[in-house]
Amino acid sequence: MPRKYPQSFKDRATRMVFDRLEDEDAPSRYTVIRQTAPKLSIATETLRRWVEQAEVDTGKKSGVPTDALAEIRKLKRENAELRRANEILKTASAFFAAELDRPTTR
Repeated sequence: MPRKYPQSFKDRATRMVFDRLEDEDAPSRYTVIRQTAPKLSIATETLRRWVEQAEVDTGKKSGVPTDALAEIRKLKRENAELRRANEILKTASAFFAAELDRPTTR
C-alpha cells in the first residue's frame, strides 16, 4: 500500500535535490536523486516523481499542476456520483411508470 508523506517532507526533499543541482560540480539529475533518496529513506522513483511534479508546479516544465489534478479528481468523483444517482432515478421512474400502466381491478 502506498505510503502518504506530508507535503512539507516532499517540499524539503525536492528542495534538497534542486539545491544540489544548482552546485557547479553537480552530477547528473538522476545521480543526485539516487544519492538523496536513501538519505531520506524513500524510493528513488518516488523522489524522481516528486521532483518532476515540483518542476511542473513551478512552471519549469509543461504538464498539469497539482492543484489542477486535484480539481480534476474531485470533478470525476462528482460526475460518477451524479451518474449513479441518475441511474437510480431512471430505474425508479420505470418502476412507477409500470405501476401506473397496470389495470386496476375493482
